[in-house]
Amino acid sequence: MTAVGLATAATTGIVLSSGAQAQSASSIVVQGNRRIEADTVRSYFQTGPGEPLSAARVDEAIKAMYATGLFRDVRVSRQSGRLVVTVSENEVINRVVFEGNRRLKTEQLLNEIESRPRGTFSRPMVQSDTQRLYDVYRRTGRYDVEIVPKTITQPNGRIDLVFEINEGKKAGVRAINFVGNNAFGRQRLLDVMTTAETGLFSWLKSNDVYDADRLNADQEAIRRLYLRNGYVDMRVLSARADFDQAANSFTVTIEVEEGPQYRVGAVDVQSNIRDVDGATLRGAVKTASGSVYNVELVDKSLEDITLAVARRGYAFATVRPRGERDPSTLTVNLVYVVEEGPRVYVERINVRGNTRTQDRVIRREFDMAEGDAYNRVLVDRAERRLKNLGFFKNVRITTEPGSAADRVVVNVDVEDQPTGAFSVSGGYSTADGFIAEASVEERNFLGRGQFVRLGGTFGQRTRGVNFSFTEPFLMDYRLAGGFDVFWRHSNLSSYQPFASTSYGGTLRLGIPLNENFGVQLRYSAVAQKISIRDDQTNCRSAYGAPLLQFTDGSGNIHNFEAGDPRSTGMAGGVALYRDASGMPTTTNTGTLYTCLDDGETSVALRAINGRTRFISSVGYSLMYSNLDRAQNPSQGLYAELRQDFAGVGGDARYIRTTGEARYYHDLTNDWIAMFRVQGGHILGIGGQKTGGGQLDSIDQFFMGPELVRGFQTAGIGPRDNAVRNLLLMQGINRPGDAIGGTAYWGASAEVTFPFTFLPKDFGMRGALYADAGSVWGYNSIRSFNTGGGTLPVVLDGSDAHKIRSSVGVGLLWNSPFGPIRFDYSFVLSKARGDQTQAFRFSGGTRF
Repeated sequence: MTAVGLATAATTGIVLSSGAQAQSASSIVVQGNRRIEADTVRSYFQTGPGEPLSAARVDEAIKAMYATGLFRDVRVSRQSGRLVVTVSENEVINRVVFEGNRRLKTEQLLNEIESRPRGTFSRPMVQSDTQRLYDVYRRTGRYDVEIVPKTITQPNGRIDLVFEINEGKKAGVRAINFVGNNAFGRQRLLDVMTTAETGLFSWLKSNDVYDADRLNADQEAIRRLYLRNGYVDMRVLSARADFDQAANSFTVTIEVEEGPQYRVGAVDVQSNIRDVDGATLRGAVKTASGSVYNVELVDKSLEDITLAVARRGYAFATVRPRGERDPSTLTVNLVYVVEEGPRVYVERINVRGNTRTQDRVIRREFDMAEGDAYNRVLVDRAERRLKNLGFFKNVRITTEPGSAADRVVVNVDVEDQPTGAFSVSGGYSTADGFIAEASVEERNFLGRGQFVRLGGTFGQRTRGVNFSFTEPFLMDYRLAGGFDVFWRHSNLSSYQPFASTSYGGTLRLGIPLNENFGVQLRYSAVAQKISIRDDQTNCRSAYGAPLLQFTDGSGNIHNFEAGDPRSTGMAGGVALYRDASGMPTTTNTGTLYTCLDDGETSVALRAINGRTRFISSVGYSLMYSNLDRAQNPSQGLYAELRQDFAGVGGDARYIRTTGEARYYHDLTNDWIAMFRVQGGHILGIGGQKTGGGQLDSIDQFFMGPELVRGFQTAGIGPRDNAVRNLLLMQGINRPGDAIGGTAYWGASAEVTFPFTFLPKDFGMRGALYADAGSVWGYNSIRSFNTGGGTLPVVLDGSDAHKIRSSVGVGLLWNSPFGPIRFDYSFVLSKARGDQTQAFRFSGGTRF
């Protein structure tokens, strides 16, 4: 085995006089060729009729031969009036082998090099391949890697090309330091960066290695963070990565110059197009006077104004912002200038680098096509959309001149990345107990941009399976169509005195009205069956009368209800009782009434016991979001209004309306405030089996910690206290069953903050919160005939519209096993019958 040399063989030229005659094929002698025909070699030296073979022409021929990569050496000489060309051919690569690569797969390395089996061996190409391999390993953080290319000679002019690799250890980012940052704390800046520090959980991540391209992207992310928050003078002065050879790690130092925070001053739209009045375009402006300057709102304004002008027939119009800083008032006066731009058309859109994603998935993110007017604002919009898809590791759009002065070619360079995921999740919550979930999902199914997910759940109290499919461009329109199907079974629990089995599906159609606002239409069909245990429904002779007791001759206490046809009333203070055969007795144990001892289920729930209900509903959702990021947002507003109409066939008849709004605000130094309001109402619209306008109990709202923390699941709202009151007479204190309410409201305020004394790798944040809310308005059955009598529903004050409130502290851990949260709440106010739960824990894992 020999190492590949770094120098190429020297060439020997031949000096010819300027008057030399044209060289004929017969006067050119080729020597040393084995695989390449002599005529092929001669063709490089032959000249046209009457054209002499000059020294310059010989040099060009030699260079052309080297350029083919077929020859290792070419020498030219003249012997006896003939031109002798002596060649040494490059060997043919028999196979390419990698030795010592454990961290990177052979297939991945092969994709990075140009040398191929059955290709011609070329020393310059091998040198280039070696450098590419070094770059690949350095992108994974291995800077002390050693790569030595060697060759093994085989018969018939073939060789094996072997890359011997010593991968070394991963060179992580030991620390990321910031200089000059005052407006944002270190943690907040780290949150927007992709590069992470090496720490306790580095074995679970790959972004804790130094990558120059990644660091450049991080600088832009930091700059955008400042520009979104009014720091228009902000600059990244330097981003330096210092490598410590001894420690095999990098220290990254990013120096910023923040400048003051600016607000928006005067805002105007100036149109230089005669038929377009700037005042009519003010509605497309997203920046408002007095608000903090936000570069993203400026970009959004440019897009909306451009589209508004284009709809008026000015496809070539350009919009540019003109900002005038006023340091004395710390304001930026904005003027959006609309002009008739140059008439440039899109000649061609080239999509390159996509090995998996189909071209049409990329092209449909453009609001223009070949032949349309070129507009840079729309190109930037398409680039942002492509990045947000999450299908690509890199997205870059460039332009080049077309075939004419008024033509431009748009080049879209992308790099596909894996979009599928197999996950296994497990966890525990105080509501659902232990639970496990396995799922397979693909966000770019078959390269078509479709979302597919299949999941299964198994736990202590619940199990089920679900399947989802979404086509984001239904019928080639920007419409998100899809469907969901599911099956779910939940068992009896401390907060749910019944088991339920549900199955069904939903058809969805999402319509984006703009970048922030959208609407979803849906149709749902669900079959549901409630099952209550026999020992929860075994009372057949209850009449709602007071519970009486008597003592037999042996001193045993017996329970019965006055009004039971088998009782004989009171005699001398001792109750007489007839047994099943009708004979008077004073020793009966009262087994008929064990339903009271083991907890009778509310008649509101028994009314639908064993019945399979079919719910057919249509609905819509209105959604608005301008959050800075979908996961762990720090700025922005999310709001959603949902309304469903049940009664398109089926057994249920109601109108359910719910709404929620969450506002996030970055206070300072990574302290993030969140304010949330929510509410809902359900209205029975008549025609149900339970009576005109009444609801089945389980259609109502069962609320708990999702409304006010500090309460159990279904721990807030109306309860049936009929059985509870009877049990209290026996000294048994059991809460009444939750039977739901028709309306609720809730409000929450929460502040999350970092633990500055812990490394970021721990992923821990603290929380302080306060919640308030209420559930009220029972509208289901009031009594139920058991077959031996009628049992009532006794609300007993639990339907009161009383405010429940709590305060608490929380611990949020974004662990390598998934998000985990601990909450401890102190209830400040509650209603009679509400069930509290001070500590709540939920979490899971994904691997």
